[in-house]
Amino acid sequence: MKKIAILGQPNVGKSSLFNRFAKKRIAITSDTAGTTRDVKKEYIDFDGKEAQLLDTGGIDDSSELFKSVKNKAIEAAGEADVILYVVDGKRLPDERDRDLFYRLQKLGRPIALVVNKIDNDKEEERAWEFGSFGAKNMFAVSVSHNRRIGKLIEWIKSHLDEPALMLETEGDDALENLIEQFDETGVLQEEDETPNEIGVAIIGRTNVGKSSLLNALLGSDRAVVSEVAGTTIDPVDESMTIEDKTVTFIDTAGLRRRGKIQGIERFALNRTRQMLERADIALLVLDASAPLSELDEKIAGLVDEFKLGCIIVLNKWDEAIGSYEEVVEELRYRFKFLSWAPVITVSAKSKKRVHKISDMILKVYENYTRHIPTGELNEVVKQATVKHHIPSFKGKPVNILFASQYAVKPPKIALISNRPNGIHFSYIRYLTNQLREKFDFEGTPLILLPKRRGEREEES
Repeated sequence: MKKIAILGQPNVGKSSLFNRFAKKRIAITSDTAGTTRDVKKEYIDFDGKEAQLLDTGGIDDSSELFKSVKNKAIEAAGEADVILYVVDGKRLPDERDRDLFYRLQKLGRPIALVVNKIDNDKEEERAWEFGSFGAKNMFAVSVSHNRRIGKLIEWIKSHLDEPALMLETEGDDALENLIEQFDETGVLQEEDETPNEIGVAIIGRTNVGKSSLLNALLGSDRAVVSEVAGTTIDPVDESMTIEDKTVTFIDTAGLRRRGKIQGIERFALNRTRQMLERADIALLVLDASAPLSELDEKIAGLVDEFKLGCIIVLNKWDEAIGSYEEVVEELRYRFKFLSWAPVITVSAKSKKRVHKISDMILKVYENYTRHIPTGELNEVVKQATVKHHIPSFKGKPVNILFASQYAVKPPKIALISNRPNGIHFSYIRYLTNQLREKFDFEGTPLILLPKRRGEREEES
């Protein structure tokens, strides 16, 4: 006989859903969080299909008692053939709910996200805020009003005749791993999915000192240095360890104006572009001893094209043609699209301030892989829209229903809207600036994409 486990944080309506399925009051319900502590079991007849229903205690670590309740709930999930994860639809999506839902998915069971307390059609839009969970099966219901419970029951019935699914790993080990992923505060520990290697491409026009900078960073002469422009043809890969990260530097061929690219250098340009596809951060090297050129701007455009993190390196600073303020002012004017990139002045030849680049690489990479909790993200967006309302589109109101970050490297945020085409690029820029003021995204592009509800975030 199949088992169905109901999980969720305290006071989201798990016991009420249990009673609704049982068609009688078996579990005690109360507004007091943590009323259910043991796992309650009841045999339920779903229109001729029998199953055992497991009502678990709310997942909470506020005391030793509730830590035990949490463990029992997770153990029940391991026994179950079908999992129902219940959330409170009257609250903003909770980062802890999302993390636990992701971990429960890895148990290999059919799992549904049940958004409870959606009492009418008007409130149903709120349920879509939980779309950021990426649940394949999501049901907006009201247990107390018996609203749309039938659709949930039909989904459950569709899985009662299927053969039981096995855990992806050995049963007991999978449960132990899930339990151990909670830290002492009750928050799920993140799995370390961040790669330990950072790809850093050194880009710039010919003879700006890219190879000299690489040698200075590595502390040895790994790249050939010459006064002859275009000495580096093949991209050069060299690695070093910075703290716990392996940083692989790619010294790319110096780029020239299109009309001057001939023969083997044309292949070098193509290879440079291929190397940029696997880089995370670009060190954009500029010659501080010479005026900025149109070619510098075009090379900087590769950072935007490949959506890389970026550090602007002003090399040959001991021969700079102006003061720091003058050079940076000109730089910011010419490279408006890189206004978020930090600037560092160095001399690769004397190695002056080169060591600062290493620390900056780690900081930029941290921002490049930054993920903002959905609750915090939506609070900032909400405050921004209150401060500056979204202009109407063709006379109709435009609303952002919720925001969800769906990718890193670089950070990408979907703005779920009733009229995504009505969000002007200037308003996107405004929201981007608001997010940059609140969160540290220095050194990384930040991409905001208006989407229609139900549209996949990956679609552009």
